[in-house]
Amino acid sequence: MQRRTALSAMGLALASHHAFAQQPIVIKFSHVVTDDTPKGKGALKFKELAEKYTGGRVKVEVYPNSTLYKDKEELDALNSGSVQMLAPSTAKFRPIGVPEFEAMDLPFIFNGEEGYYKTVDGPIGGGLLKRLEAKGITGLAYWDNGFHMVSANRPLLLPADFQGLKIRISGSKIADLYFRKMGALPQIMAFSEVYHALQTGVVDGCENTPSNYWTQKFHEVQKHITVSNHAHLQYAVVTNSKFWNGLPGDVRGQLTKAMAEATRYTNSIAKQENVDALEKIKASGKTTLHYLTPQQRNAWVVALKPVYHEAEARVGKQVVDDLLKSAGIVA
Repeated sequence: MQRRTALSAMGLALASHHAFAQQPIVIKFSHVVTDDTPKGKGALKFKELAEKYTGGRVKVEVYPNSTLYKDKEELDALNSGSVQMLAPSTAKFRPIGVPEFEAMDLPFIFNGEEGYYKTVDGPIGGGLLKRLEAKGITGLAYWDNGFHMVSANRPLLLPADFQGLKIRISGSKIADLYFRKMGALPQIMAFSEVYHALQTGVVDGCENTPSNYWTQKFHEVQKHITVSNHAHLQYAVVTNSKFWNGLPGDVRGQLTKAMAEATRYTNSIAKQENVDALEKIKASGKTTLHYLTPQQRNAWVVALKPVYHEAEARVGKQVVDDLLKSAGIVA
């Protein structure tokens, strides 16, 4: 009788263990933009592929548009394990002690899209991701979102046009530096708050990519947008290292495959999304688009050159030198 009872108990324990083992691994993927942006679509593509390649062993829950956390809260949530995956803009890593990423915000540092990919896919990009490891974060990929435009309720064509304007920035101290060089007053603000702030005049303008201007409707509350391409916006897809390293090897391998494909997808659509967004903004008739002449662009370049040297104190001389060399810039 005792033997049968013991066997029954063992059977129940095994059944319970088997049931537990069948529970899917949940990845909460939080980000601060909408589903219809390149990053939003990339997160959904990763969900689709991750669940497909793991045969349902992984369930990805995507939380867009600051549903769970605002910009400043995201990395704390990742560190605590409240979320397992994020895709913050690279400037967001300074508060956790990795300021070198801010160097990627330097003005005119990439020679077009080709120059950007040369940087992130090479030793510079890989070295930056490796710096996150000491903070318990594993870098998985870079996602492109294109080059910045800048806007206000007056045309911004020369550095003097920025004088006294309150310009929203995401938190990058490099952006703070270069807008101050133009005479503006940078204001740090969560992405989800920008539309209302522009609408009510809390800030006078902002910088962002065409796709973000369109999806967030910033163009509806700004009379003038300059397609300046003065800086680039990229995201680093990251995960909690303890979580990532604790995954079964085969699952981690399938997720790595899913991330690689989702990255190719995201980066492939980012450029076209920006082209399409510009056309839609133009067709809306709600704002005026301006394109810098070579002379105007050169005035920006000259005004912003001191930022390279000033940035060294914040991000380190080596990473600035590496980026300048890669871009062929003599500071």
